[in-house]
Amino acid sequence: MSDPSGEHPRHGLDEAIHAPVRFSVMATLAAAEEAEFGFVRDGVQVSDSLLSKTVSALEKAGYVEVRKGYVGKRPRTWLRLSNRGRAAFAAHVAALRTIADGALPPVSAE
Repeated sequence: MSDPSGEHPRHGLDEAIHAPVRFSVMATLAAAEEAEFGFVRDGVQVSDSLLSKTVSALEKAGYVEVRKGYVGKRPRTWLRLSNRGRAAFAAHVAALRTIADGALPPVSAE
């Protein structure tokens, strides 16, 4: 599949999202309104420090919002995609699908 503009769909990939851990965090957050830091950490299977660095990078890009609070006396951190983050993730996934669809052979009707 080619883009009518003639540009390869890889140009639609977002470098801030493309790294595997960042992509995984974005996908996890896209499936929920908000998620607790520990839930994302365990789901993506990364350390606290790697998730913290990843979230900082995505927050700097304007894609993730961080909310801190308490549950009882225990501090908690919640993460969510911003509207900009949801749009960027959807565009990134669409670019990936376009690239993948162009690489697949046509399905025969046997």
